[in-house]
Amino acid sequence: MPEGPFLATSEELPGLVAQGRTVAEALDIARDVARKLIEARREREGPPDLPGTSQRRDYTIVVAA
Repeated sequence: MPEGPFLATSEELPGLVAQGRTVAEALDIARDVARKLIEARREREGPPDLPGTSQRRDYTIVVAA
């Protein structure tokens, strides 16, 4: 298994950047950061225009060798 750090970002949610020692840790941190970004945006501008949770999402994970 490649060693980190691993970086998670999102094109759909600008400002989301999370780093973890493992892929799982980076994704867990990214979820927390996403919640905080969405809440902050909601307070300033109203609900953000993001895909619904019922829509299927595919993610690409790039690991440097």
